[in-house]
Amino acid sequence: MSKGFGDMMRQAKILQEKIARMQEELGEKVVESSVGGGMVVARANGRQELLSITLEREVVNPDDIEMLQDLVVAAVNDVLKKSQEMAAQEMGKITGGIKIPGLKIPGLF
Repeated sequence: MSKGFGDMMRQAKILQEKIARMQEELGEKVVESSVGGGMVVARANGRQELLSITLEREVVNPDDIEMLQDLVVAAVNDVLKKSQEMAAQEMGKITGGIKIPGLKIPGLF
C-alpha cells in the first residue's frame, strides 16, 4: 500500500470521527421557531428531530382548526429549516466549507 493512500485513509478516518462527534453534539443543540405572534412554538435539535410543539390556549379554536393546522405546519417547517442550516454550518466547520460530493450523513442530510 502506498504512503499516499495510507495518509488518505487516515484522513478519512479522522473526518469520520469528527462527523460522528458533530452528530452527537447536534443532538444536544436546539433551535426554535415561533409563528403566529408566539402562539405556536416548535423546537428541534440539530439532527432535525422535532422536540416539542407549544400552543398558546388562545390559538386553539374549535371553529378554526385549519388556522391552527397551518400555524403548526409553518412552525415545524421553519424550525426544521433552521436545524438544517445549523447542521450545514457545523459541517462547514469540519470540511472547511467544501461540499463533498456524495457525502451523506445519517440523521443530517
